[in-house]
This record gives sequence, structure tokens and C-alpha cells, in this order.
Amino acid sequence: MRNPLSDKIVTIKPSGIRKFFDIVNEMEDAISLGVGEPDFDTPWHIRDEGIYSLEKGRTFYTSNAGLKELKVEITKYIQRTQNVSYNADSEVIVTVGGSEAIDIALRAMINPGEEVLIPQPSYVSYEPCAILAGADPVIIELKAENEFRLTAQELRNAITDKTKALILPFPNNPTGAIMEKEDLEAIAEVIREKDIFIISDEIYAELTYKGKHVSIISLPGMKERTVLINGFSKSYAMTGWRLGYACAPAEIMEQMLKIHQFAIMCAPTTSQYAAVEALRNGDDDVAMMRESYNQRRRYLMHAFKEMGLECFEPYGAFYVFPSIKEFGMTSEEFANRLLQEEKVAVVPGTAFGDCGEGFLRISYAYSIENLKIALGKIEAFITRLRNGKK
Repeated sequence: MRNPLSDKIVTIKPSGIRKFFDIVNEMEDAISLGVGEPDFDTPWHIRDEGIYSLEKGRTFYTSNAGLKELKVEITKYIQRTQNVSYNADSEVIVTVGGSEAIDIALRAMINPGEEVLIPQPSYVSYEPCAILAGADPVIIELKAENEFRLTAQELRNAITDKTKALILPFPNNPTGAIMEKEDLEAIAEVIREKDIFIISDEIYAELTYKGKHVSIISLPGMKERTVLINGFSKSYAMTGWRLGYACAPAEIMEQMLKIHQFAIMCAPTTSQYAAVEALRNGDDDVAMMRESYNQRRRYLMHAFKEMGLECFEPYGAFYVFPSIKEFGMTSEEFANRLLQEEKVAVVPGTAFGDCGEGFLRISYAYSIENLKIALGKIEAFITRLRNGKK
């Protein structure tokens, strides 16, 4: 019988996060600090709008690119936060989560053999999506001494004649790193000089704890070179609603829409009505959740300092990325032992790229009470390791 499988897909590894948490799901009483999902319920007024849309029988397809009123609200949001204007009719698409937007952006832009630059550690889907689009992924290893920011020199060193696009994943999952305006200005200078494009994943834009998030689209000449990706999962606690969006120049968006039409048709209608309400009246909810995450972030950083666990201070998303290099174990070995011995689940840094070796991703999208219990167990574990007890 002929091999039914694609050679390309067989070479792609499964998600390191999901592989690890298959183990967690089989273990009773485990405390998980690994899921990248808000612990808040979707705010009631947003849920209510989704319910109302169902009661009114709004259960049909929307236009392929999404509800017009939602696309208009997206453009208003970007205008008020970044002072950048988009045309709701030709430069915005509503997608099934930010992940779909990443996929169709790459497929719309990349020719076989062109290179896509991917800073790592970063979200697990960038590299597989680039490969599926026919790209040659080129990894830029971010460094702890630079707070896992992408530097202009690192970018310049990675660009070749085959480079087509850079994925810019900030605020970052898994490190929590952010890029400030001066960092982006240096990156933008290289982008313009080398004539390449950006896919800027800003799904954690609202979860920034040091000033306000700055998007690279707000810098001169960058809107024309950027596919901006965002969504509702993280900021509005709407992960299960599966709703994201992309904004891009019309010539790129026209091709992204083709792929979306044939693969998806349209994003969920109920979710789109709920998202309109989120953008119109959800700012206070976002502020409340952001403040709660910030309290947890500060608590974790204090706890790590007390137990002597090295960790740079992250100012975005809801993750910390402590170093466990002192213990002489791989990240996977450390995470597995922590799970087996203390029943605390974290994610090995290598789930986000080989350069994540020696680090762990710990999510603080959990209550302070759960964090206290888990950190007590982590401290007990590393104390045993430091004392040489196996």
C-alpha cells in the first residue's frame, strides 16, 4: 500500500506543550502552572451579548472577512491605541483565533524556499506554520542577557538574500519579554533597509506592565510592511470563543482572504457579536485582569528572589521564564521530576525552541492561592536538589 502521509507533515514534531500535558492529565492532584489561558471567566456583558445573538437567531454565516461592525470596532481600537488607521473593508479580516491568522499570513506571503526569521524562544506554531507554507525557517536565538528582546544586530546578522519576513512575537510567549519603542525603532530601520516584511503577533498587547504597548505599525513606513495579528483570547479571557484578527495592506489581505474563504468560510458568528461588545465596553475588564496578573507577576518575582532562583523580570503576557541551569538537568528532566515528585506541572523551555534549554515556562494565569502552594513545592524541590538529595 502507498504511504498515505505527506513527507512534510511527518517531519514536524507535535507540540511540546501538549505532549507534556498528556502526562499531567493522567495525574490526580497535580497543580498546573503550564496552561497559557486566563483563569478568569469571559466578562458577563460579553457572554450576554453572545447569548443574545443566539436568542435573536443570528446563527448564519457572516461575510468571509467578518462582521462589518466588528471590523469597524477593530479599526477604532487600533486607532485609539496606536494612532494608526486601517480600512475596515479591505485591510481587516476576522479569523479563528490568532493562530489561523499566523497560518494564512505565511501562506499568502511566502514562496517555496524563501526564509522566515523566527526569534526563539517563542510560540510553538510559528516554525511549523512556516514549514507548511514552504518557507525555510531561520531561528534567531534570543538571549537572557538581553531580556530575550530581539536586537537590531541579531536581526541584521540573520538576514540573507532569501529572507522574506520576520515574525515579531512580542509581548512574548514564553518569556514575558517586551519590546519598547526604542527597540522597535532599531528593528524598523533594518526592516526598511533590507526590504523585508513583518508578521507582528501582538496577542498579549493589553497585558503589558511597563508603560503602554507600542506596535511596530505605529513607526514610519511599517504599517505598509506589516501583518498585525491580535485577538480576544488573552485580553478578554475568550480562549474558547476562538476569535482573532489580522490587519494588513490590502494586497496582502486580498490573498489571505482567499485562503480563509476556502479553508474556514468565516469565524464563528456568535463569537463575533460577543467581540463587538468586548471592544466597545471591555476596557475596564481588561484593566482589572491586567492589574491582577501584575500582582501575581510581582509575587512570583519576589518568591524567586527569596528562593534564589534566577529569573529576569518580564513585563508582558502572563509568563515567567526562570533559569534552572544551576541544577545540571535538561529542562525536560527538571519538569518531569518536579511533576513526579511534587505534582507541579510547568513547561520545559525547549517546547519553545532549542534555545529554551535550561529554562522553564511558568504561567501566572492562576490564583495567588494556587501559586503559593505550587511555589512552596517548587522551593522544596530545588532545596533538595541543592542539598544533593535525590
